[in-house]
Amino acid sequence: MSLEFISLDTLQELARVYGYWVVFIGIALENTGIPLPGETIVIVGGFLAGSGELNYWLVLSSAIAGAVLGDNFGYWVGRVGGWQFLVKIGSIFRIQEQQLELAKDRYSRNAAQAVFWGRFVTILRIFAGPLAGITKMPYKQFLLCNLGGAAVWSTAIVTLAYFLGRIVTLEEIVSWVAQLGIAALVIVAIVLLAPTIWEYTHKKILSKD
Repeated sequence: MSLEFISLDTLQELARVYGYWVVFIGIALENTGIPLPGETIVIVGGFLAGSGELNYWLVLSSAIAGAVLGDNFGYWVGRVGGWQFLVKIGSIFRIQEQQLELAKDRYSRNAAQAVFWGRFVTILRIFAGPLAGITKMPYKQFLLCNLGGAAVWSTAIVTLAYFLGRIVTLEEIVSWVAQLGIAALVIVAIVLLAPTIWEYTHKKILSKD
């Protein structure tokens, strides 16, 4: 979930002034693990391309390059010291390390899908790279999934904004995409968290017996 502390008007002005660098840097920082409105910035880029203010192919290239670079940086941050940081954060919220281990194991079994499709999911787009590093996903596999996912996601978002921007407002496009991302997050949470909670509860019951 991005921190939408920057107005759409401000993002549009930044994109008009600094062009493709705004798209590249915005999505790169978000994919690094920093909760910035990277997705919204890419939508703005596609929207401006649809109105003829920016070039579609350059917006798309900037989005793909930024997404790939950001996720790569996030991967190595997660691989080097991400687990220790995650355990510390978990202790603050009273999440036991054993629970985190179960979640880590489950994520590692689905890491390829998470990295490839995670960009379409609110929150997971920000943490997919660092989590892949934490679970020590093989780098070559990560790189392939990262590149493929970045290309598919960027093409979908930029193209959607490019064509929809001609018939609806930018605010409507951002709202629709955000709603889809939240819906995807709910589905992922149900699919991944429910079995993890069940596993942990089942082990606790067996240990008491």
